[in-house]
Amino acid sequence: MSNGFQNPVMYTDETLRVLENNIVLGKHVSRKHQMEFGKDSMKIGDTLNIRRPAKVTVNSGATFTAVDYTETSVPLVISNQRHVDNTFTSKELTLNMQDFSDRVIKPGAIQLAQQIDIDGYINAKNTVGALSGTPATAPNNVSFLFGVGKTMDDFSTPRDGQRRLALDQGTNASLVASITGFFNSQNLVGKQYEDGIFVDATNTIGLKIAMSQNVARHTVGPQGGTPAVSGASQSLTAGWANTGTLITSGWTAAAASRLNVGDVFTIGSAGTAVNSVNPVTHQNTGQLMQFVVTTAFSSDASGNGTISFTPAIISAGPFQNVASVPASGALLAIAGAANAIQSRSIAWHYDAFELAVVKMVDLAEFGGWGSVRSQNGFSLRVFRQAAISSDTVGNRTDALYGWSTPYQEQACQLVGT
Repeated sequence: MSNGFQNPVMYTDETLRVLENNIVLGKHVSRKHQMEFGKDSMKIGDTLNIRRPAKVTVNSGATFTAVDYTETSVPLVISNQRHVDNTFTSKELTLNMQDFSDRVIKPGAIQLAQQIDIDGYINAKNTVGALSGTPATAPNNVSFLFGVGKTMDDFSTPRDGQRRLALDQGTNASLVASITGFFNSQNLVGKQYEDGIFVDATNTIGLKIAMSQNVARHTVGPQGGTPAVSGASQSLTAGWANTGTLITSGWTAAAASRLNVGDVFTIGSAGTAVNSVNPVTHQNTGQLMQFVVTTAFSSDASGNGTISFTPAIISAGPFQNVASVPASGALLAIAGAANAIQSRSIAWHYDAFELAVVKMVDLAEFGGWGSVRSQNGFSLRVFRQAAISSDTVGNRTDALYGWSTPYQEQACQLVGT
């Protein structure tokens, strides 16, 4: 069998080429730790703790005041093994490489690439608390984009040309016509009108913007009642944690689902407001701190329960992120109406998210047809096995990877309809 399809290396290379060309989010995030996985000399398992820089406190006066040096970390877990599976007859195996590439390889590789991005957008939706825009309102003018930029500025996200924004289809459609006047490049304006796609690769308004059909949509939890903080002093006053918990009461008096993973909430208002602070200056931003639910939450029969969320509430020390401690009785506000469906466009800095695609073991080493190939930080494994009883050949293409959010403060969601 002499055609290219019969060569596992050529087959895998072609599949990898198509996959890489169709990945979007995965090309614009950090990839610096993926080589730590699967080393022959020292296998670390499926989890690597990504180290975050320590923070310090600036003291005043002549007195020496020692502050603990604390390094923090966020786990990067290789939790996704996605694969495309096909079965071919021996007749199909006689097709030439070009025909097979167009009919079989490309659709499968494109779907696999989309899935990697989809998992990335879902990870973003469920780990980023900062939410800009107004639920149930389509972003339709430049103020929404400046709002995203302001939120990122509030959390000291670098302005170094590495900020990006992926818009869902609906937000893209509502923004294109109203924003084109902000671009000087006639080529960009023309492309937006001709293709109906919002594209700004020049940082005209501080963001490199494009449309993605893979942007996650979120279903708000059922809610119910008037939820409030139950008990004072629910915060860290020293140290750091990525996630926290909050004891609450006031939900409808019944054991039922209340919040979904990805729901965003704030605490208090006016005199009880829990505002965010700039992570560098620790100055009050004047904006309510936003938290995202990390575990689906249900209240008990009395309407009480403990919510798990990120980021943790830290009211003092070098990692301080809120201006005040939540007061007992302070009301919770959920972003969006119960059971509402929201688009969650995502803005991020290059360092906010990390993707690790791991080179898998080559099953051909144990007998059979297959190959493992890597290129530009992406890796695929192909393996094939024949079934003589049916004159068919099963073929699978695998990618093994994981997403993490080491710097959620450097990302912001733009909510829409």
